[in-house]
Amino acid sequence: MRVGFIGLGNMGLGMANNLLKGGIDLTVWNRSQPKADELVARGAREAASPAELTGQVDVVLACLADIPTSREVFLGSEGVIAHAGSGQILVDHATVDLQTSRDCHEAAAKKRASFLDAPISGGPLGARDATMSIMVGGDRPAFDRVRPVFEKMGKTVRYMGPSGAGTAMKLINQLLVTVNVCAAAEAFQLANKAGIDINEAASVLAASWGQSRMVERSAPITAARNFERSAAPVRNLVKDIGIIVDLSSKMGFALPLSKVAQELIQETRDLGFGEGDISAVLLALEKRSSKPE
Repeated sequence: MRVGFIGLGNMGLGMANNLLKGGIDLTVWNRSQPKADELVARGAREAASPAELTGQVDVVLACLADIPTSREVFLGSEGVIAHAGSGQILVDHATVDLQTSRDCHEAAAKKRASFLDAPISGGPLGARDATMSIMVGGDRPAFDRVRPVFEKMGKTVRYMGPSGAGTAMKLINQLLVTVNVCAAAEAFQLANKAGIDINEAASVLAASWGQSRMVERSAPITAARNFERSAAPVRNLVKDIGIIVDLSSKMGFALPLSKVAQELIQETRDLGFGEGDISAVLLALEKRSSKPE
């Protein structure tokens, strides 16, 4: 099976590298040349454009930064779907909105190709170590065909249902990540105020009901106040929680905790930490706490 990979960012580079390690016949395209060169040196081929890549492979995987980029790469006049053929499988690993996933599914079906929304979770380390979760929506036969490819990149590969189900599952995950990041930051602020070492607090929480993945990963960063540039930047949560809150408005359900978390995440970005680590939410809380009553 010939596989193409578009988007070699924080996640995509590790994912593509694991495909090469797994013996996959791989063609890549990336806007930034050096990252593509890195994979070509390891045995990949390079395409000159998404359109050229699509014409050379059986499966196209893309891991892109945001909704506009995903829509351009998949739905643009020089994009993947415009150049797709019957029987091809097209996969979007990005976190997007439900409408984008469904639009891509419908457009691919007109070309007799299959589109899978297959967002990922696990961060750059999960991408590097092939331990990610991959949540997949779309046609089940297409999922079954491409599952061996997914399993070279992720440890937990799940079919969630029809088109949009993978995207919905990722949004559920990101809702919990965003709220838990903010809850962990509040807990660490309390620890600081009470004179409790944050790493010690995290050690106790690991054996207590207050344990969470966000407590575990944010504690050492928060204790060191090492909030600058990060592979898990605040801008990602600004995007994701925005999609989630917008979806709640369109579908008519209440998300009070998510809306408060959205405010804190946006405040953190506005403090100049858009590229900083998500645990920098502590700084927004500290700024709020410094205000006079």
